[in-house]
Amino acid sequence: MPWQVQEAKQRLSEVLRAAEGGQPQVITRHGQDVAVVIDIASYRRLAGVQVELADFLRHGPSFDDLDLRRPKDRPREADIASVTDR
Repeated sequence: MPWQVQEAKQRLSEVLRAAEGGQPQVITRHGQDVAVVIDIASYRRLAGVQVELADFLRHGPSFDDLDLRRPKDRPREADIASVTDR
């Protein structure tokens, strides 16, 4: 549902709530589309906004499901003599 500018101004909280819910909100003036209100994540993705590393690490994906344990296997034997004989 497009919003006329005046109505969007009067009901801005509702427009923002719908945009945050993943529904882009079209704003019209004199029957012509003039703007779209979208959530910030969609904007950043579309605009290619880069996130600082520290912010990504603080708010990025969770690594709780990753198994970060090191294997207990012994290292393989290496034949160093054949390399040094060259």
